[in-house]
Amino acid sequence: MDNPVAEFNAYRSKMNEALLSEASTTIKRIFNLDQSAYTKGSLDEGTKELMGLVASTVLRCDDCIKYHLEQCYSLHISKQAVLEALEIATVVGGSIVIPHLRKAHEYWGQIEAHAEKKL
Repeated sequence: MDNPVAEFNAYRSKMNEALLSEASTTIKRIFNLDQSAYTKGSLDEGTKELMGLVASTVLRCDDCIKYHLEQCYSLHISKQAVLEALEIATVVGGSIVIPHLRKAHEYWGQIEAHAEKKL
């Protein structure tokens, strides 16, 4: 696994494209709704991404956690803010989210390492 960030993004893009090429109107609307929900409104994009990260962690969806971590990183949300959001997720979700907390912490490190290689 040379670049887990690039591998995740490539797989996600490939499968989203494959799925959407055959998707019903309902699935396409859900994808559109999901995307538009995170745009700036009364809440800024960073706050919404942190909320998405918390919800994804409580729901224990590793793919969604990775996606929201990348969005947080691209919005220049600090590691400390991400860790605080993950603390809230752990309080809300309980100890069952701890394995996902570990994976999130690991993936944040991979995002940082990947970004440093680009510099």
